[in-house]
Amino acid sequence: MAEDAERAKDVFITGLQNAHALENQALELMNRQVERIENYPDIKAKLQQHIDETHGQIERLEKILEQRGQSRSVLKDNLLSITGNMAAITHAFTQDEIIKNSIANFAFENFEIASYKSLLELAELTGQTDAKQPLEQSLHEEEQMAQWLDQHLPQVTSTYLHRYAANEKAGL
Repeated sequence: MAEDAERAKDVFITGLQNAHALENQALELMNRQVERIENYPDIKAKLQQHIDETHGQIERLEKILEQRGQSRSVLKDNLLSITGNMAAITHAFTQDEIIKNSIANFAFENFEIASYKSLLELAELTGQTDAKQPLEQSLHEEEQMAQWLDQHLPQVTSTYLHRYAANEKAGL
């Protein structure tokens, strides 16, 4: 029984490390996007706000890991950071970059939401109740960002189309 509990805690730790790497990937994606956005100031401002929130999420994950005598996975962090940069670069070569970024960001936020929900369940099942509040805070921030992206996707699409039809710089 004690062995089962330890194995379950190992799954929780791995999940925390994965979430940490995922947040680093998110930072790379958003940082590359913010650097390029010129014509969508509301999106740029919201991404910058979420970058700040993401730094807080990373700090919360690091604190939870430290409280358990663990640390982030440097390998996972680096691999997912590279992946985030590659995704941003891939979209940069498309004419409708702002639309592709908006869709990708919405999907990514929902992936993060699912990750935090899984971590919360693992925290409950493994008796890691002190981790619940910081994980719930991160989940709430991700849900708010996903909701904002969902509500603004039609506007982004129509603004892009209007700018494109007027032969204005439409991409970013």
